[in-house]
Amino acid sequence: MTIGFIGGSGIYDALPLHDTRTVSVDTPYGEPSTDLEIGAFGDTGEEVVFLPRHGPDHQLSPTHLPYRANIYALAQQGVDYVIASNAVGSLQEELAPETLVIPDQIYDETKHRELSFYGDGVVVHQSFAEPYSPELAAHLAESAREATDTEVVEDGTYVCIEGPQYATQAESEFYHDQGWELIGMTTIPEAKLAREAEMAYATIAGVTDYDVWRGKMDDRLGEVLEHAKHNERAIKATVEHAIRHFPEDVEPDAHTALEGTINTPAEAIPAETRDRVDPLLGEYLDD
Repeated sequence: MTIGFIGGSGIYDALPLHDTRTVSVDTPYGEPSTDLEIGAFGDTGEEVVFLPRHGPDHQLSPTHLPYRANIYALAQQGVDYVIASNAVGSLQEELAPETLVIPDQIYDETKHRELSFYGDGVVVHQSFAEPYSPELAAHLAESAREATDTEVVEDGTYVCIEGPQYATQAESEFYHDQGWELIGMTTIPEAKLAREAEMAYATIAGVTDYDVWRGKMDDRLGEVLEHAKHNERAIKATVEHAIRHFPEDVEPDAHTALEGTINTPAEAIPAETRDRVDPLLGEYLDD
C-alpha cells in the first residue's frame, strides 16, 4: 500500500518521513507542481508520497495547477490512497474558522479546467455520485477526532469555484441559501482524476474564514493566513494519525472504479492514446 498526501494552502513540507528521496517526474500531461518527496512514515513501514499542490512557495494558482500531471505522477508511483487537504471558506454560521470538515459531496462551478485523462480516441464514462471515497473519508474523520481537540464535522458539500478570485456576494449568498457548507478552489478536478486513476481519494478541509454571504471583510487574506496556520497543525496531526492507524481490511470501491466504464474497444484506440493511458487503463485494455 502506498499513500499520497497532497498538501493544500499552508502545507508546503512533508510529514515526518525517513529514508526520503526526491523524485523529479514528467508525464504525458506535463510536469507536476513540483518534485515528489517519497519516504517511509515512522515505524509503520508505509510509503508516503508527498506533493504540495501549489508548489513549494505557492507559485501556482488554482486555475493553472497541473492537476492531471499531479495525479498521474502519483499513479506512476503506485499510490493507492490519496489524502488531500484544502483551505476553505465557510458557507454556514455553525462552521466557524478552524473547524475541520470531511466533505462527502461536491458542487462544481469551475470553468477552465481539464477534467479527465481520457479522450483522443478513448471514451470513459466514470461514476461520480460519491466524489470522495466513503471509506477513506470515514477514517479521516475518526482520525481528526482522535488526534486533535478541534471541532470536526463529517459530511458536507464543497462548492468548488474557478478562482483565483473569491466569490461575489450574490454567488456566496446563493450557495449559502442552498444549505451547502464549504467553498474552495481546488477539489475539482483532483477528485475526478483520482477516481479515473482508481485511487481512493478524500480531503480534510480546514475552515479559514466565513465567505462573503456573511458580510464584507476588510482583510480577508490576513484572516485566511492566520487561521490556516492553526489548521495546518491540526491537519498534519490528523494525517499522521490516519497513516499510523490505517485499517488493513479496507477495500474501497474506488480501486475498481474503471470496471465497465470504457466504451471504446481496445482495438479502436489509437496507439499514441493507448500508450498515454496504459498506466491507468492497461489491465482493462489487455483483456
